[in-house]
Amino acid sequence: MTLPFDTRCMQCPGGSIWVDHARIPEPDCNLLNPLNPRYTVEPVSHGGRQAAWFVQAGFGDAVIRHYRRGGLVARFSADRYIWRGPERTRSLAEYRLLQFMYERGLPVPRPLAAAYWRTGLLYRAAIMIERIPDARPLVTVLDQGHQARTALALFQMHQLGVWHADLNAYNILIDNNDKVWLIDFDKSRPRALTPELRQANLLRLRRSLVKLAGERGMLWWAELDQAYGQLERSHGHL
Repeated sequence: MTLPFDTRCMQCPGGSIWVDHARIPEPDCNLLNPLNPRYTVEPVSHGGRQAAWFVQAGFGDAVIRHYRRGGLVARFSADRYIWRGPERTRSLAEYRLLQFMYERGLPVPRPLAAAYWRTGLLYRAAIMIERIPDARPLVTVLDQGHQARTALALFQMHQLGVWHADLNAYNILIDNNDKVWLIDFDKSRPRALTPELRQANLLRLRRSLVKLAGERGMLWWAELDQAYGQLERSHGHL
């Protein structure tokens, strides 16, 4: 199957940008700059570590996310990472993974561009993805159900061998057609997933739901886990 992407690399001062040329035929070096005067910009209110923006331009609606560290290490370097070559930058790794999943029909946003800017042994990075219209974080719509649909999306992701490194209640979105979307695959990767690893991924989501929604989140996750188990049994995983 031919990939639906015409990815081209553009050299810019200090780094490179990979662009889905079929969607953005005339990119420039300010493509992943939220201050680009061609954009209508709105900060992302949920997640993103104050480094993600909704943008609207001639190529449509998109999300720009600049990579930022979390935890204690962020006190020393908020947005710099050790340089190990272009293919190992966090932005290009996530871009390639999203292409892999999108091309195989998983419910993930289409990746539009990825970039890095290098300074010596360190680099900064950013990614641009297509914005999902009218999507809301799972944690804001728990009362609407969606456990079976969410279980199916996660099961399909795991069937493809993808481990989500930050599976939380803000990285699962529900649109107005009740479709479930999975986002933010930074540090995620394809790997052989044992039943134990699949369950560990789901337990990460449970911790997020309990933290954000307490007992309501726990009850919601219990139904999700039951639906996921039914999918496993029907596919001979147990």
